[in-house]
Amino acid sequence: VLLPRRWVVERSFGWLARFRRLSRDYERLPQVLGGLHFLVFAVLMLPAAARGLAAAGSS
Repeated sequence: VLLPRRWVVERSFGWLARFRRLSRDYERLPQVLGGLHFLVFAVLMLPAAARGLAAAGSS
């Protein structure tokens, strides 16, 4: 039985696959790789945050 939360994780992995730097393990330190993941998710979520702020400001 597939769980609904599984699709959230798979979608997130799909988003990460769009960034070539994360497709291979180039980094020597795990902290650098973690920082890159944080940066990528910030870039991915920025348009959604901007839409939310624009909607809140217009009402």
